[in-house]
Amino acid sequence: MLKLEKVKKRYGEFELECTMEVKTGSVTGIIGVNGAGKSTTFKAILGLIRYDEGKIEIMGKSPEKLGSRDKEEIGVVLSEAGFSDYLTVRDLVPILKSMYTKFDTAEFLERCKDLCLPENKCIKEFSTGMKRKLQVLAAISHNAKFLLLDEPTAGLDVIARDDLLGMLREYMEPGDRSILISSHISGDLEGFCDDVYLIDNGKILLHEETDLLLSDYALLKATEDQFQKLDKKYILRYRKEGYGYGCLTNQKQFFLENYPEIAMEKGSIDEVIMMMSRGEKK
Repeated sequence: MLKLEKVKKRYGEFELECTMEVKTGSVTGIIGVNGAGKSTTFKAILGLIRYDEGKIEIMGKSPEKLGSRDKEEIGVVLSEAGFSDYLTVRDLVPILKSMYTKFDTAEFLERCKDLCLPENKCIKEFSTGMKRKLQVLAAISHNAKFLLLDEPTAGLDVIARDDLLGMLREYMEPGDRSILISSHISGDLEGFCDDVYLIDNGKILLHEETDLLLSDYALLKATEDQFQKLDKKYILRYRKEGYGYGCLTNQKQFFLENYPEIAMEKGSIDEVIMMMSRGEKK
């Protein structure tokens, strides 16, 4: 569905360097702190900025070669974009209908009703959660095969995030659709994405299947003496702490079997982000 091969984009001292893939039928997450390069990656994919090097393919074509019908197969939500505050849901209907040949007015309005999005109230009166729901609903309302969602859950409360992710799970049910979703809220992605890319300072530091990330990764809590005796070949990153060292591994079972005396914690995505971004290499 999507491939990026050694894509580079420079902004002063910042440089994006990204290789990644989103397969048909899968949900891929890209996580990282604000300013890590997530939005720049999305803009390059959509052809909103020119990249300096590399290759991008969406549904087998480069962004600049996508025709109008191709673009109808893509639904987009960008973190820094939205609908005019002075429009209503009813105002959006003819706009979306003119843009997308497969837009279903009746279904769109029915879904708005289900999500408690009033038809005749200006969008400026919507809460942040309501605005995000409307953006995502518009992105999926024209039978798109591929969604690009940049920070769609940012600023939402727990209930609004759950509603939004429920919409996306329903969207994926046919099996031939794909999503690329970015977030700095790791909990949103743990139970939703098939695989995850970690980006920091424009570089991809890690790519892993979510199930493996949650089952095989762990954080070791080692004293100074224990750390010196550790087999370092399965240590991805380490960091000096007050008690000794924190160590990130993707071979939890190895350390359970060979170093049972070392304290171990299950590696959450937040901890993986912190260790891969701020820890030292062995």
